[in-house]
Amino acid sequence: MPRAHRRIGVGVRPRHQAAAFDHAASPGWAADGKSLRSGVVQTSSDSSSSPSPGSDLGRALLAYGEARRAAAAEARRELALNELDARALVFVADNPGARPSHVRDHLGITSAGVTTLIDRLVQRGAVRRDLDEDDRRVNHITATVDLESPPWNALRAFDDGIEAAIAGIDAERADAAASLLRHLIATVASAAER
Repeated sequence: MPRAHRRIGVGVRPRHQAAAFDHAASPGWAADGKSLRSGVVQTSSDSSSSPSPGSDLGRALLAYGEARRAAAAEARRELALNELDARALVFVADNPGARPSHVRDHLGITSAGVTTLIDRLVQRGAVRRDLDEDDRRVNHITATVDLESPPWNALRAFDDGIEAAIAGIDAERADAAASLLRHLIATVASAAER
């Protein structure tokens, strides 16, 4: 991948994968394919990337994904959290009293990794460990921060905004859009299994 396309904090793809890299769906690139880097505007056509999808719906889905990723990355930056820590915190907030093994399974990481992750969140004061009353070898993890209040609500701000926008749409249109998205996901998943 050319040096101009590397971003700090983002894994660099091997050269053989660089041609398949879709800049429109990656941090630092707008949905119109233009680079968001300061000082220089570079289009994705200036690179060796594959073209954006041909349909308006495909481009809209990529733009949604990029906007959601960018909002999440900004929230994590503001809160000084890495992606796994943020995902774990949201999971624990949604599942009070979760066991470390539940967090591990949700994130797909090792037992040692989840222990280190929870230690970091405990040190930050974002979660606490409670011993199980029946089995003192078991910990239960509970969020100590309110994800509905600043600054922690930044982790869910984009999704909350989307939900508010959906609430303003006619219910029949919203149901049709949800049905279409479920169909697209199932079709892609089915093709991937073959």
